[in-house]
Amino acid sequence: MTKLAILYYSATGHGTAMADRLKTAAEAAGAEVRVRHIAETTDPSVFAENPAWKSNYEATKDLPAATGDDIVWADGVILGSPTRFGNTAAPFQAFIDTLGGLWAQGKLADKAYAGFTSSQTAHGGQEATLLALYTSVMHWGGVVVAPGYTDGIKFADGNPYGVGHVTGANNTDELSSATLDALDHLATRVVTVAGKLA
Repeated sequence: MTKLAILYYSATGHGTAMADRLKTAAEAAGAEVRVRHIAETTDPSVFAENPAWKSNYEATKDLPAATGDDIVWADGVILGSPTRFGNTAAPFQAFIDTLGGLWAQGKLADKAYAGFTSSQTAHGGQEATLLALYTSVMHWGGVVVAPGYTDGIKFADGNPYGVGHVTGANNTDELSSATLDALDHLATRVVTVAGKLA
């Protein structure tokens, strides 16, 4: 059975919802799935007045947090981070920065990797964030399994680099049907390619 790790950072919960959808689709594709959130590094007092951020923090803080061992365990990995000025969020990058020892041992190489992200606006740095995420994967010797235009849904969601969600100005927009379909396609594609690599 193909093993898939979904490792993500989410502040206001959209990444959590995307990870949950990826898990469902990957399991339907026959994978054993491990979902792990990347631990929050911001002091909760900073976002105490932000209901979405506080709610997502409370909902996930006691769940198992991502570690490098989750990548070592997996045949395929889907990484997620909201966009921050066209880059990954600081907690996500802090997690990536812990992986040097595993990288040096070659334990991150030869796995299938893909990514997902979110931003408040369309074209709000999503493609740049995914490309930045993949830069680390390339350094590891990972195999980038971007969706490209391998399914008609990619012409609807319009992102060949991964999957992106637009949260809206108030971070309240739900995942669209096109985004949900794109997440399903991404999960299935990564599981399929990871199985071939394994």
